Amino acid sequence: MAILLSCQNLTKSFGIRPLFEGLSFGLFEGERTGLIGPNGAGKSTLLKMLAGLEPVEAGKVVSRRGLRVGYVAQQDRFETVGGGWTVRDELSRALQDLDLEDWEIDIRVEAGMERSGFVDPAQHVDKLSGGWRKRLAILSQVLREPDLLLFDEPTNHLDLEGVLWLERFLSGLAFSFLTITHDRSFLERVCNRVIELNKRYVDGHFSSSGNYSDFLEKREALLSHQTTLQDTMQNTVKGEIAWLRKGPKARTTKQQARIDRAGEMISDLAELKYRNAQVRATEIDFDATERRSKSLVRAIGVGKSMGGKKLFDRLDLILSPGDKLGLLGENGSGKSTLLKMIAGALAPDKGTLRRAEHLKVVTFDQHREQLDMTRTLKRSLCEVGEHVDFKGARIHVYGWAERFLFRKEQLEYPMSRLSGGEQARVLIARLMLRPADILLLDEPTNDLDLQSLEVLENGMMEFPGALVLVTHDRYLLERVSQRILALDGKGNANFYADLSQWEAAREEPDRLGVSHRAAAADVAKREFSPKEAKELQKMEESIKAAENEAAVARAALEDPAIATDAPELIKRQVALDEARQKVEALFMRWNDLEARR
Repeated sequence: MAILLSCQNLTKSFGIRPLFEGLSFGLFEGERTGLIGPNGAGKSTLLKMLAGLEPVEAGKVVSRRGLRVGYVAQQDRFETVGGGWTVRDELSRALQDLDLEDWEIDIRVEAGMERSGFVDPAQHVDKLSGGWRKRLAILSQVLREPDLLLFDEPTNHLDLEGVLWLERFLSGLAFSFLTITHDRSFLERVCNRVIELNKRYVDGHFSSSGNYSDFLEKREALLSHQTTLQDTMQNTVKGEIAWLRKGPKARTTKQQARIDRAGEMISDLAELKYRNAQVRATEIDFDATERRSKSLVRAIGVGKSMGGKKLFDRLDLILSPGDKLGLLGENGSGKSTLLKMIAGALAPDKGTLRRAEHLKVVTFDQHREQLDMTRTLKRSLCEVGEHVDFKGARIHVYGWAERFLFRKEQLEYPMSRLSGGEQARVLIARLMLRPADILLLDEPTNDLDLQSLEVLENGMMEFPGALVLVTHDRYLLERVSQRILALDGKGNANFYADLSQWEAAREEPDRLGVSHRAAAADVAKREFSPKEAKELQKMEESIKAAENEAAVARAALEDPAIATDAPELIKRQVALDEARQKVEALFMRWNDLEARR
């Protein structure tokens, strides 16, 4: 493969602290590279340096002669003209300096809008949602057909539908790209190379060909080797130190060489210890109440409309301790509305919604309206005094801040000075101090690095209460959710066993639509019998019993006594799957009976 661009011994500092030092790697034709790393590693700065938008402090960036580079920033900055600048105007303007004829510009713009889902070319840019502005920013660079396209967090502001569109869109590109992203499914499906920027590596980065799974496998082997190497070096250095303490005289060349070598080994060991110590992540452990109610929230036939638009109708939902529900839907489909109903802040237009007495609900707000940007980090983490109370223990605010990767000097910073990822960590730190029966997490992954995402994932999976998760992070959704509730924005709400089932339903809407309409017509033809009326009356009790069976099966599977018994684990997993399928079948039967009643 021909090389497109290379960085050679790049160094960049932020104040007195180096972001990265001596960084060297190349980007080649045909590569779809994902750039990952912890917050503060300098990923965005590196991308700007490669794009020629940030000065090089030391080292150099060398590109192939005539290389055309495109760049999409995290935040779009469309310069609208008098508030009337349209989608077509913006795309046409992006092509003005390419020496194209007007008809060539028109063809590219029309084709690009069709591929990107823009149905109204006269739509004003300042009226677009964040997700559609992101699509427009990406499209305006793609239409320029660069040799190398640099993206900074392209999945930010996109809902799940938008991320799936982006995957299809990028897979059809003929040119190479480098993208910063924390979306693990995106890395798995789209990228054929992954680079991690991190001081834990001797070269300041680790590059792996292949997708994210390949990267994880190779990284694990490397870090394991580094840990083993540290143990080996430590034992060797102990022997050398013991020898040095005897006070050997450097009377011979051989003795002097050994003294010098011992000094180098001690220095190398210190460097290796430093690199291995960089594997730090936040500790996320949500606090749950001791409530053991079988039903925390029970919604029967609820419906809600906003602004004359029906969001969902005849929705049945039960949340019990241990339930993990993923909530999907386009922007405006009613996800936030449903979360507010569960939290008790909004009533349904119809149907009944019962909440357990004294229910404690804790909400993560994606817009971060819970944070006062004028307050200091210290007072945002600890409102009064010097200690926080977590699960019965008093922890000093310095220790609490360190747990979330904040430095002591940051405690007096105003919240407005912190990055998006740091603000997200503050919100999570505050949530952890509040015991909850139900956690409502609305896009908690925005701006979190991969290390923090992995720890957040574990904290969510171990939370014993009920959890409702809204996220475009499919990797997290698949790992945490036991079932998926999808809102289509047209009044329909459907349950799915997992994300793959939901994706399959999306890919065949016509076939499924026909079969659903046929089924509905068939249902309408059949009369609602007295026997079915009696069945419906007892349905809530049947679902409750089935959910109890599923809870027992889940507890049996999680029994530590069988953790190493593979045949028994498989047997109990099958039992749990069957119990869950029974619950889903009862819900479907309930929907059927309710519709026909």
